[in-house]
Amino acid sequence: MKTVTILGATGSVGRSTLDLVEREPDAFQVLALTAHRDVTKLAEAAVRTNAKRAVVADETCLDALRTALAGTGIEAAGGAQAVHDTAELGADVTMGAIVGCAGLEPVLAAIEQGRTVIIANKEPLVSAGDVVLAAAAKSGATLLPADSEHNAIFQCFDVTRPGRVRRIILTASGGPFRDWSLEQMGGVSVAQAVAHPNWSMGAKISIDSATMMNKGLELIEAARLFPVPHDAIEIILHRQSVIHSMVEYVDGSTLAQLGPPDMRVPIASCLAWPDRMATPMAPLDLVKIGRLDFEAPDAVRFPALRLAREALDAGGARPAILNAANEIAVAAFLDRQIGFLEIAAIVEDTLVRYDPPAPGALADVLAVDAEARVIARERVKDCVA
Repeated sequence: MKTVTILGATGSVGRSTLDLVEREPDAFQVLALTAHRDVTKLAEAAVRTNAKRAVVADETCLDALRTALAGTGIEAAGGAQAVHDTAELGADVTMGAIVGCAGLEPVLAAIEQGRTVIIANKEPLVSAGDVVLAAAAKSGATLLPADSEHNAIFQCFDVTRPGRVRRIILTASGGPFRDWSLEQMGGVSVAQAVAHPNWSMGAKISIDSATMMNKGLELIEAARLFPVPHDAIEIILHRQSVIHSMVEYVDGSTLAQLGPPDMRVPIASCLAWPDRMATPMAPLDLVKIGRLDFEAPDAVRFPALRLAREALDAGGARPAILNAANEIAVAAFLDRQIGFLEIAAIVEDTLVRYDPPAPGALADVLAVDAEARVIARERVKDCVA
């Protein structure tokens, strides 16, 4: 039996993880669950799974959590330090699914325990890739990617012979605006932007899919996870989201991982690794799917792809700035302060305005992230004015 801690248990990835864990009570024991401030869902999940500990990051919600868990024997805690301490409990498997840079420190704390850590949020590898990989190498931790694309690559990539890999091919649905003109995209609403054609996701990642920034961030993640040159990682549009990514070898063979567009498939791959576990997903009906389409992405309509590749090639603090500025711009769009096309413009402008030295430790990463957010917010104010 594996002990499991879920950092970010009430988000979409956390809920999918809980669904799988609860289906296999003889295989998994929940050690701890954390959430930001959703006391009701956190307490319900902790009781259902008989978790040892439940933690709410917003300490003002701790009294409510204690009340909800009264009489259950489940330990309740609150605050950022409590989340950090929970990551250090040493679960066999820790799911890192806290959105944003708030997840950086606890994920790093989990990695330092030398166990298995599932990376579901982009910040550890995008913003703090060098720091995270160095910590994993030092502790001996195993990092498993929960993103469907990186999990697909992980399943197809021969880590014993990376020199035999010619290309990694990241597939992208293209989001809801893959066929829209720039003029059309200039007037899209928040509701249109979060309506992903294939996946059911949270608002932030749905917007990232619409701008294709999510694929740019995944490009950076792939470069961190897999030992290939940057120019050996390509992005192609695949509308059906059936092939989640591919690995091409020097002999001309291309291995692909196929599956339904449901995050429970890659999460199950990580939870059970190196074994497999059953999921509630129906088998792929390739006859019903009928066809698989591919095309090149348009970097003019989706400049986030260019910005991400430039940040990856430049290295240093550039990926952290890219990610921080994007979070601010996406939040401004969701608050209806800026237009859809201004998201990438704000990210690019922040990258132009801010060029600090490469971060050497987590504190440096957080400082870069904070300053980039200040600059991006100033740019948002300019747009609003």
